Formats: sequence, C-alpha cells, structure tokens
Amino acid sequence: MSNLQIGLAIAGGVLLAAVVAHGAWTSRRNTPRQPLPEASPATPSAQDQEPALDDAGFDADRFPLPQVSRKPVMDSLIDVIATIALDTPGGTVSGEAALAAMPATRRAGSKPFAIEGYNLQQLVWESPMAGQRYGGFQAGVQLANRTGALNEIEYSEFVVKTQAFADAINATPEFPEMRDEVARARELDQFASEHDAQLGFTIRARNASWSPGYVQQNAARLGLVAGVIPGRMVLAAAVEGLPPVLVLAFDSQAALSEDPAQSAIREITLHLDVAQVDRSEHAFERMREVAMHLAETMDGVVTDDNGQVLTEQTMDVIGVELLTLYDTLEQRDLAAGSPLARRLFS
Repeated sequence: MSNLQIGLAIAGGVLLAAVVAHGAWTSRRNTPRQPLPEASPATPSAQDQEPALDDAGFDADRFPLPQVSRKPVMDSLIDVIATIALDTPGGTVSGEAALAAMPATRRAGSKPFAIEGYNLQQLVWESPMAGQRYGGFQAGVQLANRTGALNEIEYSEFVVKTQAFADAINATPEFPEMRDEVARARELDQFASEHDAQLGFTIRARNASWSPGYVQQNAARLGLVAGVIPGRMVLAAAVEGLPPVLVLAFDSQAALSEDPAQSAIREITLHLDVAQVDRSEHAFERMREVAMHLAETMDGVVTDDNGQVLTEQTMDVIGVELLTLYDTLEQRDLAAGSPLARRLFS
C-alpha cells in the first residue's frame, strides 16, 4: 500500500469518526432532557441540601398568609338586587319550599343569578337550605363579568326568573329601574375592562428541549403541583379552595403522549390572573422568582408573549404598575382576591 493510500485511509477514518461523533452529539442535543432520579430522603447530608422552602415553595415570613374574607354572596356593588316580600300568613317560608321554587338554572344570559333567604334563626342571608325557615328573600344578577355588561335582555330574564320564584312562594318582588341598572352595569364593566390584568411569562429552551417529566420535576421543587388538566401545574393559594396563585402550562399533547420521555417541549408559560389572587400572596414576586429559577436550572430564557426577553428592569416596572392597580382596586372596594373581585373578573 502506497503512502498516498495510507494517508487517504487515515483521512477517511478521521472523517468517519467525525461524522459519527457529530451524529451522536446531534442526537443527544435533540433528545429532550429527562428528570433526574430522586435521591432518598436519608441520602443527602445537610450540607448537600438546597435551602429549604416551605410547603408552598416559598418562605412564609416573606409571604404571609392572607385572611379569609367572609362577605355575603350578593352585594349591591356588583349585583342588581330585587327584594322579595312574603305574602304568606306568619311571614315565613320553609327551606324545602324555597328550594322547590328555585329556577332550574342559576344564570340570566351570561350573568350569574342567585336567590338568598334571610335565616330567622341565624339572622343571616344565605342560599336556601332544607330544615331552615326564612322571613324574606332577595334575588340578584351580576352587573358585569368578563363577558361584558348586563344588558336589557339579561335584565328581563332576571325579572322573569325572580317573578316565577316569588309566585311559587306567594311573595311580591320589587325591582330596581332597568335603565339605571343597565347604565350602572356599563360603568362597572368599563372600570373592570381598564383594570383587568392577566400576566404571562414564557420560558423558552436555549438549546436542548425538555421532556414533560423534566419540566414537572423542576416545577415541583418550587411548590407547583399537577393540575387536573394534562400539561398544567399550579401553585396553590395559602387558603384552601381559593384560585391558584400561579398556573404553569405546557403542551398537553406532550403530556398525553404514549412515550412522554420522547416528547420535546421547547417552551412553558407561567400565568397570573391578578384580580383573582389576594395581594398578600405576593403573586407577582413569586411568579418572577419561579420564572427566573426555572430559566436558570433548565437552561432557558424568560420572554413575553411576543418572544421579547424580559429584563430585570422591565419586571421592576411591571411590579410598580401592579402596586398602583392593587391600590385602585382596593379604593373601589374590589380588592384583588376578594369574593367580589373574583366574581367580577371571571
């Protein structure tokens, strides 16, 4: 074999090795990152452990728990309320009779509709319950929600349903003037539209994509738990039963894949519905912290919905604007996270 042949053979071998190496590197680069095996709780030493977080994933001293609001369901601030005076002898109606007279649906058009009775024993307004007696009733329909303001057709449906209930229990309703209430609904809807903040951060992969398990493992370390919907995780509120503080979402098809380990995810989103979450939850600060932590540990970058990178300075500006929004909602008696705010911004 001549020197030329030997040289060509060596060069071919080097080229083949380079192609194989590049193919292996490309395959590894395109393979979604997988979750790491979880260590036994007794395995790591105290020195090896990361700083401990509480059950919600954050320091309770930095983020104190909110107080539960216990306001009545209906409120003249966001509801049209019609009084229903009883015409029955003795002036009381049983809970069973009231329940039997309730309309089949609890909506008037796109607006929530409710009936409450005045419990003579507890001296409170409440949804009718069996075994109780009521000395009067009131019916209400919400003035506005995210579908818009109460209109004349919805108001008329409210009147029809209330009148039918009143007839069934031998009572007389008294309704506010429709024109005034519709005007009030439009004003409230205008205010709500101007102060309805829903924030979204997107965390995008810089290089390698992520598997669903990898995303879930990293998010779980920050206190997020799997939601009911595939591809959704939530950071629960401090008070059970309230809307989540944050929602993390990724491709539901990837989560439902027969082989999730091979499903490639290149972006996840964090969502905050400001009006639904109590101010004391410090939701934006936690959203920011979660987003930055995930981006750092998963080799990603935080952007807005349009793909623009969100800098620390931009997030600072958003935080200041939210403080103003919180103050404005409180001045209107619609504090973020309150029952009224959750109803209005729904």
